[in-house]
Amino acid sequence: MADPAVEGKRLSRSFGWLAFLGTLLVVAGLVGLVYTGVATLTSMILFGWLLLIGGIVGLLHAIESRGTNFFWLAVVVAALNIAAGVVVIHHPHGTAEALTMFAALLFLTGGLFRLVGSVVVRGPQFGWTLLQGAFGLLLGLLVLFDWPHSSLYVLGLFFSLALLFDGLGLIALGVGGRHVVSMVSDQRASGELPDTATEGRQKRSKS
Repeated sequence: MADPAVEGKRLSRSFGWLAFLGTLLVVAGLVGLVYTGVATLTSMILFGWLLLIGGIVGLLHAIESRGTNFFWLAVVVAALNIAAGVVVIHHPHGTAEALTMFAALLFLTGGLFRLVGSVVVRGPQFGWTLLQGAFGLLLGLLVLFDWPHSSLYVLGLFFSLALLFDGLGLIALGVGGRHVVSMVSDQRASGELPDTATEGRQKRSKS
């Protein structure tokens, strides 16, 4: 059985790395919020490489499973991913414009459906749903009216906010985990918790 002290140090170190990774994500998110144009371009290039790598992996997997009923479908999907990845990598600005337009339309349709649904249903969450619908509709109109200039900052803004909140979540998880490990170690050192390794050795010696 592993020594609880060693195991506690290992867990504390792992949670520390999580907190460190979260800090890096927070810093990247804050930098992205300042330089939204760079964040947009970076997110598009990353998106393109993800499509390209995913398409190559899918194509290799399809080749390995040739002879199955879904072989040609897997090949077509992989080829589409590869082609889309190449296009996004070579034309990140055009891709950002297209995705920004798509996001604006999603905001508009989602906000409109929430507005209509809240008025028709009038459920217990009527006010909150109405507010969500109005906010989505307003955001979609703002992005759409400023298009294509909005494509320079909208996606970068969302990408940076995602990095920021993911980083804060990792920091909270890492700091909280280290705190719990420290509490358990302190309680075991003070005798409030039994030392499972010592108990195990005592049981084996008795048997």
